Amino acid sequence: MDIEELQTFVEVADSGGVSPAARRLGISKSIVSRRLLRLESELGVQLLARTTRGAALTEAGTAFRDYAARVVAEIDAARETISPAGDLRGRLRIAAPLTFGPTHLSPVLAEMARRHPLLHIHTCYSDRIVDLVGEGYDCAIRIGYLQDSTLIAKRVGPIYGKLVASPGYVEAHGAPETPDELLGHQALMQGTESWRFMDGDKAITVHPQGRFKADNAIAIAAAAVAGLGLAWLPDGVTEQYVASGALVPVMCRFPPPTAGIYVVRPPGQNPSAKIRVLTDMLIECFDQHA
Repeated sequence: MDIEELQTFVEVADSGGVSPAARRLGISKSIVSRRLLRLESELGVQLLARTTRGAALTEAGTAFRDYAARVVAEIDAARETISPAGDLRGRLRIAAPLTFGPTHLSPVLAEMARRHPLLHIHTCYSDRIVDLVGEGYDCAIRIGYLQDSTLIAKRVGPIYGKLVASPGYVEAHGAPETPDELLGHQALMQGTESWRFMDGDKAITVHPQGRFKADNAIAIAAAAVAGLGLAWLPDGVTEQYVASGALVPVMCRFPPPTAGIYVVRPPGQNPSAKIRVLTDMLIECFDQHA
């Protein structure tokens, strides 16, 4: 039984179809289909029921999927064990934020690929919070304040931010002096999030309101420059605008608490060597920036 056939079956089972599995694996749909047919022929059972919408597990496929996934994971672990020290191979699928990711994270991932020529790194940049298990990611890099979850997180660096507005907005509407005064202003948000600020050692939580929302911090910054309201944004997004005078910091007496950059992975076994190396490289990178 071929390990590539098992891996391909697990990818199709988890992604729900041949096309998404092919994208994950970086191979053609025809190769995926051939591997599945060979595996089903060897086992003598149908594992997947093909439909116009994708592929659904048969009863036999459902029973076989967990066994196949464990075998694939064990083989990957065995390869890491016998590989020369520092020699990474196989595939690492990473979900990274679209804001901040291409500018600050992609150089680290490129350097990781340069150091490990046998390693395949597949990165998806999106500000959407992905389902690591359901969508087949090995890990994700997340920015901000982590919500409670069953995921295992490792902090690799800090994120500093501030509340900003355009000079035009401040001239027209004034600038809040305290967190309570935020409720009288238009807030530019990514959703229904709350904002936190520090009064000495005490954290103050505010639930701002506003009519403009976007799921990307760069879009929020553009709205702030246009004078639509106040925005809480990371310094990496606002530094150029602040330097040019297009945005100005407000309510500086109550700074937001320091956020973080995290590598998160599904719960279960110890992190693979690939995730450990990525984590160490990110820590080193942000230590140097700090």
